[in-house]
Amino acid sequence: MHNPSASEWVKRHPSSRTPRLRLLCLPHAGGSAAFFHEWRSAFDDDIEVLVARYPGRHERLNDPLMTSMDDLADALTSAVLRFTDTPLAIFGHSMGASLAYEVALRLLQEHGVALTALMVSGRTPPHLADRAFPDPDDADAVLDEVRRLGGTDAMLLEDPELADLILPAIFADFKVVAGYPPRASVPLPFPVAAYLGDCDPDVDPATMSGWADAASTSFELKVFPGDHFYLVEQQAELTRDIGSRLRASRPGPKRVPFPAGSAAPAASGAQGL
Repeated sequence: MHNPSASEWVKRHPSSRTPRLRLLCLPHAGGSAAFFHEWRSAFDDDIEVLVARYPGRHERLNDPLMTSMDDLADALTSAVLRFTDTPLAIFGHSMGASLAYEVALRLLQEHGVALTALMVSGRTPPHLADRAFPDPDDADAVLDEVRRLGGTDAMLLEDPELADLILPAIFADFKVVAGYPPRASVPLPFPVAAYLGDCDPDVDPATMSGWADAASTSFELKVFPGDHFYLVEQQAELTRDIGSRLRASRPGPKRVPFPAGSAAPAASGAQGL
């Protein structure tokens, strides 16, 4: 049985200097590493950009699809471990935001690795129920949802040959999202930042503010003009904000005392496509 390596799970865009920090980007449901291609040169030359490669697309087109958030997070966490010799931050959009949180939690609880920052975009926090989600086995409902949200995936569906290639991954990712029930947010001991388009049809600022429950040190919400895929038109402004956070970060120890299986310390006064 093929066991994908770290290099298959993670695409590297090496920095021109020895990296001071790595930023791992996690795509949305149906998305691929290509979505973050232009981010490779958006940050300082001592920041290495990594992008998750989900199975069933591009270089991993023939790899078995995954339909469980926990299975996806377990596998990605294992792959990411080799990159934690340098301080790591994670950004995830939509489904990628939920996955980013789950990977951050596993790195901390199972391996004692604390991120420099967790940055989440366009997704309800773990402890809140998502809106009514289409049945992932109802192909027409899934396609309607993709078209409703827009973005590059919706445009690709208009090409029958491309649609045949991307549809299996879209259906699998929708099963990941639909099967991810609300769970108590664990306050993480590093900064959490949340991003949102002001015209996102499914997530509003009040909902995104709920990500504060996943932060025990600091939390900030930033709203940009745009819809669910605001980060396409607002790429320069978004990456500029992320870059400033990474530039100002003060990476802590690469390993922190955190017994496996234990709960993170409770936050004082802190408030999951």
